[in-house]
Amino acid sequence: MSTASTRSEPEAVFADGSISLRIYPHNELDAVEIVEHLCGQAASAAEVGFDGVMTAEHHGGFAGYLPNPLQTTGFQLAAMRRGWAAPCPLLLPLRPVAMLAEEVAWLDARFPGRVGVGAAPGSLALDFEAMGIDQSRMMPMFREGLPRLVAMLAGRELGPLEGDRALRLLADRPIPVISAAMSPAAVRRAAEAGAGVLFDGGTVIPRVRELTEAYCGAGGTGARILIRRVWLGAPPKQAFAAQFDVYRSYSTAAALAHWRDDGWICDDDPQRLADALADAVIAADATCLNLRIHAPGIDPAAAGAQITALGEEVLPRLRARLATR
Repeated sequence: MSTASTRSEPEAVFADGSISLRIYPHNELDAVEIVEHLCGQAASAAEVGFDGVMTAEHHGGFAGYLPNPLQTTGFQLAAMRRGWAAPCPLLLPLRPVAMLAEEVAWLDARFPGRVGVGAAPGSLALDFEAMGIDQSRMMPMFREGLPRLVAMLAGRELGPLEGDRALRLLADRPIPVISAAMSPAAVRRAAEAGAGVLFDGGTVIPRVRELTEAYCGAGGTGARILIRRVWLGAPPKQAFAAQFDVYRSYSTAAALAHWRDDGWICDDDPQRLADALADAVIAADATCLNLRIHAPGIDPAAAGAQITALGEEVLPRLRARLATR
C-alpha cells in the first residue's frame, strides 16, 4: 500500500526540508523522446511527493546533461501540476548575466513562486570551446556574475533594465539562487553573494559538514543542499560504475580527494534507506536534499519505476525522520 504523503500547499523553492530530484536525459533516445521523458518524469516526481526537480548543463551531448536547462525547466513546469523546477546548476560564464536574469524572471512570471536557479563556473573545455569563450576567464566571470545575478533576481541593481516588469516584481518575492560549491572558498563566495550552496554528490559527509560550517560562519543564510545518489531495491551496479567514471572524467583532484566509493546509497528496505538519508542530512547540517537515480544504462522504464517507488515508499518515512531533527 502506498504511504505517499499529500500536501495542500506547495513548498517554496529550496525551502528547508525540501526533497527534490535531479533528472537527466536518456541519451540512448532521440531528442523528441528525451524531452518527453524529461517532462514526464518531472510530472511523475511531483505527483508522488518530490517538492521539485532540477536539471543541469553541459554541451555536446556530454554524459546525459543538457545544453538548455532553463528552457527545459519551462517545459517541465508546464507538465507539472505542482512543485518547483530549477536549472541547477547552469554554467554562468557562458551567458550574459542580465539576459539570464530577464529570462528567469519572465519564466517566474509564468509560474510564480515555482522557479529557482543554480549556477556553477563550469569545468569542461568543450563547453567553453563550443561557445567561443576563453576558459581561463571562467572564475573571474563567475565571481563577478554570481552576486549580480542574486541582486537582479531580488529586483535590485537593475541598471538599464529598471523598466523590466518581470524583474521589478522580484523586489517583493526574490527568486532564490544556489551556487555549486566544493571548497571553503566557494562556500564563502556564495555566502557573500547571498546565494545558497549545492554540494558535490560524491563528497563524504564530514567534508560536507566542514563546508556547511564555513558557509554559516561566513554569514550564509540560503539553502544548503546535500546531493545523494540513491536506489531502492537491487542496485544496477554496472550503471553506477559507468556514472562514477563519467564524474571522475571531469572532477578536479581536490574534489575527488573527498569522495566515497561510487557515491550511491542503496537498500531494499525503504525504512533503512530513509534512515540512511536522514542521517546524512542531519550529519551534514544540510537544509535540503536532492536525490539522483539516473546513470548510463538505466532505461526510462526503470527510472520511472524508481521515482514512483522512492516517492511512495521512502519519502514519507524520510520526512517523518527529518521532522524530528
